[in-house]
Amino acid sequence: MILQSCFSQPTSTPRNCFSINNPFLASHLKRSFKNCCFCSFEKRILILKHDLHNEYCLKSISSNFKIRALESDAGQLDEATAERTKSDYGDLVWPSPIDEIPFWNRELPSWDISSEGPVDIQKDSDLMHIVHVTAEMAPIAKVGGLGDVVTGLARACLTRGHKVDVFLPFYECINKQHIKELALTSTYNSFYDGSWVATNVYRGVVSGIPVVFIEPSNQFFKGQSVYGGSYNELEAYLFFSRACLEWLQVSGTQPDIIHVHEWQTGSLPLLYWDMYHYLSLKKPRIVLTIHNMEHYGECRQEQLSKCGLDGSMYANEEKAVDDRTIGHNPERLSLLKGSIVYSNAIVTVSPTYLKETLCSGWLAGTLIRHRDKYFGILNGIDAAMWNPATDAYLPAKFDANNVEGKKICKLYVQRGLGLASEVHSRNPDTVPLVVCISRLVAQKGLHLITNAIRYVEELGGQMVILGKAPDGRVESEFRGLAELHSKGSSIRILLMYSEELSHMLYAAADIVLVPSIYEPCGLAQMIGMRYGAVPIVRKTGGLADTVFDMDDQSQPELMNGFVFKGIDEGSLNGALDRAFSYYRQKPDEWRGIVKKVMQIDNSWNNTAGKYIEVYNSVRVRNH
Repeated sequence: MILQSCFSQPTSTPRNCFSINNPFLASHLKRSFKNCCFCSFEKRILILKHDLHNEYCLKSISSNFKIRALESDAGQLDEATAERTKSDYGDLVWPSPIDEIPFWNRELPSWDISSEGPVDIQKDSDLMHIVHVTAEMAPIAKVGGLGDVVTGLARACLTRGHKVDVFLPFYECINKQHIKELALTSTYNSFYDGSWVATNVYRGVVSGIPVVFIEPSNQFFKGQSVYGGSYNELEAYLFFSRACLEWLQVSGTQPDIIHVHEWQTGSLPLLYWDMYHYLSLKKPRIVLTIHNMEHYGECRQEQLSKCGLDGSMYANEEKAVDDRTIGHNPERLSLLKGSIVYSNAIVTVSPTYLKETLCSGWLAGTLIRHRDKYFGILNGIDAAMWNPATDAYLPAKFDANNVEGKKICKLYVQRGLGLASEVHSRNPDTVPLVVCISRLVAQKGLHLITNAIRYVEELGGQMVILGKAPDGRVESEFRGLAELHSKGSSIRILLMYSEELSHMLYAAADIVLVPSIYEPCGLAQMIGMRYGAVPIVRKTGGLADTVFDMDDQSQPELMNGFVFKGIDEGSLNGALDRAFSYYRQKPDEWRGIVKKVMQIDNSWNNTAGKYIEVYNSVRVRNH
């Protein structure tokens, strides 16, 4: 893991070893830090400890003293904020890059976001039962934005009064401690590859949402991560899709809407209309959300047959044949295409991405044929899960009317990652912190991210990248960059994902960077704005629907970030130049932007109503 070598020495120490009011001691401590400000951070701490031991015969530094001592060096706060910090954050234990346990892995307060939903949301009058069938759900089985969307939309519909259940594979890697009221409710059999597989059904509550966990007795969904187990992933999701329908049938459950997501559950509409609708499931209607058109769900005919359908029946243009393989032998199927054909309604995650998918891509023809049931609805963010005023992961809370806590968050992250230095202490407002939280894949603009590393450092800013690289070659490249920059005071690259750290980074960031080549919706720019980070984005997909350039005077009421159009480094550099110029030369305007973006309502509560309209347009009434 990046920065691993920095976390080698424990810093926990006895408390109350000496008085923290000793002015000579404070003066010496400040001098000691300044004398070694250009040493490596490991050496700085060692020098400090050595001097303290020699002059005061002390074995360690108390926690309270460590707070005040570090305040004297890294990241000076303005006088008013400093005074408030002493009173409001006196118990805060500031992190260091040599901590044995990284600050994002510390024991953090428990956080039940189910109790933080908005209380003034009007209930819908015509209620329905909605079932989500998904491969991901935040925070227990999250890999990307799909998990956030499922949780946010489900919570929003619950708040409006609807009955909602989420069906999720019971991955072996799920931390059961995050599930409330978990209980085994039944065991039944579901079909797979010529035989019936014993399957457990567990129920639990995650973030206030009822969840049905499907656990087959075979090897499916075993492993230490959501994806990438030793089993055949495609066949596991074929099994899961049928197992969900089978349980609805044996339990006598008839929801109004079965909402499927992405290719992983793409076989469910086929199974429903060509099998289970002829059995006992008559009422449900199927809604598909396409989160990313890049993932087609390629499937051989014999694989589809393992879930009980005749795969050869779908190998034609009108149903599920993968158009890219027409004329080849053997021809493949696409679960995503089949789901488009068989669903009652299709939604993609932003209006601009809908237009883009109708104009390009091999599925464009299929979508055009089904245009009358195809909708573009912008994703939202969960306003309870992503709320800097209540976020339990943050060292300090803040909101649009009082952003002083954001300064604490920035300083906290800088110290924890070893980014604080005397230069930054003297001029804290001249050093913008750029954060990029992203899967490191081609779609996200890898060449632009690597360029930003170089250019942000050249501009005198700081940058933190958080994300995993599924491709080994990409990971190797970024690991090299991480090691190159690990001892400096400008760049940190962490090749991992941490939900807790992502919250802290959004809160610390002055700028959130999303330079995607294409982006169906994107949540990072919306979450960043919620936490007072001004977005820099490329104009594509949902980024174009949510971020509007500060220099575009044609729509001054919408201006909230910095937008570039090209896919070249120069286009990104121009946006970085403009953002840094605003930050340093127009501080009052910058503070105005920060307040403005924090007040924008990108919540699911604002957009879930459009999904309800789609549900109502296809549901069966008075069945």
